[in-house]
Amino acid sequence: MNEERRKAYKMRAQIVKALAHPLRLEIVELLAKGERCVEDIAKAVDVKRATVSRHLTVLTKADLLNNRKEGLNVYYSLKCPCVMDFFGCVERVLKEQLEEKVKLLRKWQTGKGK
Repeated sequence: MNEERRKAYKMRAQIVKALAHPLRLEIVELLAKGERCVEDIAKAVDVKRATVSRHLTVLTKADLLNNRKEGLNVYYSLKCPCVMDFFGCVERVLKEQLEEKVKLLRKWQTGKGK
């Protein structure tokens, strides 16, 4: 694999890794609805400000968020709202997995899975 391709995969992995936490997914989904300050995010997800700040740092380092300071508050927004398309894809994968499990369960319940 050439070096440029390897770098591209590494960059993709950094983004996916930044999203690989339930609280960060919740924060991203919240920010898809609009800009929020740390305090508002903490209240919305029912987590301490320090915890939210830590997760916002991870998302910011992955270059997924914009931020701006206004007085004492820092406001965050999604840099690229198309990240929500990724969420849609994940939901489709989960739906397909669930449908497969339901099929297997039905076969098992009717005795065809033995």
